[in-house]
Amino acid sequence: MFLKLLLASTLLSSVVFANAVDDAIIKFEKKRFSKNSQIEVKDVKINMKKKMPLEGWHGYIIDVTAEVQGKELKAKDMVFSNGTFVSPDLFDIKTGASLKDNMSPTLSAEYYNKSHLIAGNHKAKNKIVVFSDPLCPFCMDYIPDVIQHVKKNSDTIALYYYHFPLLRLHPAADALTKLMELAKHKGIKDIELKVYEADWDKHFSERETNHQKVIDGFNKEFKTNFSFTDVMTKEGREAVLLDIKMGEEVMVQGTPTIFVNGEKDNSKLKYETLGK
Repeated sequence: MFLKLLLASTLLSSVVFANAVDDAIIKFEKKRFSKNSQIEVKDVKINMKKKMPLEGWHGYIIDVTAEVQGKELKAKDMVFSNGTFVSPDLFDIKTGASLKDNMSPTLSAEYYNKSHLIAGNHKAKNKIVVFSDPLCPFCMDYIPDVIQHVKKNSDTIALYYYHFPLLRLHPAADALTKLMELAKHKGIKDIELKVYEADWDKHFSERETNHQKVIDGFNKEFKTNFSFTDVMTKEGREAVLLDIKMGEEVMVQGTPTIFVNGEKDNSKLKYETLGK
């Protein structure tokens, strides 16, 4: 009986300590963001907490709602704490790997939206989600390989694609992603694969900011006749912005980012093990 009471007391103490640390993290984040006079913090809450492979340390993904110059903004932050210290990152001293790589949220079912399915079987057990920029050099080699692998194993894998253009690096991707949406709605089959396999250098540079030049190149490549007005429709803009928001919700920061069965795959190779 005494042992049971002791265990219960120890468990309760652990829970109380954990809650106290969580509260301290929220208080710390509120104070830190409030130091900026241009930011009015509205709400801070813990989105995810995960035990790290380091005794006593946890990682936290924090949701911050704030008002900046009259506009409400939502952002995410990541910190690590052992209840005494807080750090923006932790590194493995042997490998140099950042423990931030262990902090990606698990995808919810909303990411398996059939309208984003580009290959495979929507009902398949194995599900892959990719966030990509069609002008990212690595993506241009990588995404076709993923698509072809899923096509070869279409009964057992579902592949979902989300736009995540890196506009600071590839401003031409702004118009190109919207054109991809237009082409898809017009019924052009396998538009994602076709865009990634196209040689865009003969039409425009990845640094191109003139939408019309990108549109002209797309029309030549696919024998379409899309106009500037078509590209700038509210629906097209919102579709791409929603994809970006979905990526930001799960801490996507670069491309390509791939999730296999809900978990982020930093190796980018796990998809090759599916369907065999």
